[in-house]
Amino acid sequence: MNDVYQNLAQHLDNLPAGFPATETGVEIRILKRLFTPEEARIAAGLVMMPEPASAIAARLQMEEAVLTPVLEDMSRKGLIYRSSRHGQTYYMAAQFVVGIWEYHVKSLDLELIKDFNEYAPYLMQQAWTETKTKQLRVIPISKSISAEMLTMPYDEAEKIIRQQTKIVVAPCICRTEHKMAGKGCDKPIEVCLSFGSGAYFYEENGLGRSINQEEALDILAKGMEAGLVLQPGNSQKPTNICMCCGCCCQILKNLNQLDEPARAVNTSYFAEVAADNCTGCGMCAERCQMQAIVVEDVAHVKKERCIGCGLCVAACNFDAIHLLEKKPEDRWIPPANTVETYINIARERGKLG
Repeated sequence: MNDVYQNLAQHLDNLPAGFPATETGVEIRILKRLFTPEEARIAAGLVMMPEPASAIAARLQMEEAVLTPVLEDMSRKGLIYRSSRHGQTYYMAAQFVVGIWEYHVKSLDLELIKDFNEYAPYLMQQAWTETKTKQLRVIPISKSISAEMLTMPYDEAEKIIRQQTKIVVAPCICRTEHKMAGKGCDKPIEVCLSFGSGAYFYEENGLGRSINQEEALDILAKGMEAGLVLQPGNSQKPTNICMCCGCCCQILKNLNQLDEPARAVNTSYFAEVAADNCTGCGMCAERCQMQAIVVEDVAHVKKERCIGCGLCVAACNFDAIHLLEKKPEDRWIPPANTVETYINIARERGKLG
């Protein structure tokens, strides 16, 4: 029986986002909590490309009539991904993060949460920090963007939202699982925005609710007011925007353990203090999620820790801190779309020729 889970673990690790093995085997424990042996066997046979049940059945040497309801059930459980086009349903492999884990936001239990929190540092270290291209990137909040900054539309959350025709909001899985474990914060929970086919998947699976652009913009404003970091999908046409806190978000928590978090994020901005205007009040340091600001007589930004979120700028009442663009050669130009993002990640992990 362990072989099917080992095979699935290897299969997930061969996907762009990765699923690295550990000495403790916690990753296998997680899979056993989520998949039956038969589901694990089937999931290991799916690829990161939408396919009709007939194509998957042929590859797995199964009867289409037998496999189709199983695939549908697995997609409803959040074990694989499902989409529809022109009346035809397609299925594809889901990565563990971002993917399977997030699809369980409404079906978490304490044992699964415990295992995930044990596994998350391995996942971040071996499948996140080792690649140049990340699954998510950091963009500045609107209040930190000055009129002089020539920001691209994909770096402004409001413009990303205005381009969408289908939007679903869902609970943040990080704050959800921390709250269940008695370690949560008071930041807003229902703030994760999905767009396009992903939004339909979330809605159909009961993971979120459909909203219009104005509702999404209102949620965005509340998230920024609460001091959340904006992390959209890492492409010029992102399929989601996460709003994250440094105490619960697995990405930010693990970035905080690094000496130089700025090197491990995809961002084009950094903060800088105008010392003559600074009163040393410390509001910017309180707002910072990366411990990037120290205050003595005046505030000082540690550039190696600054991820360019802009929260400090919005917190300053004295116009003493500003967001600046990196040098052209250091700016992050996101891939054109999500497919290109994952191709880049897979290539950087040595999973493509």
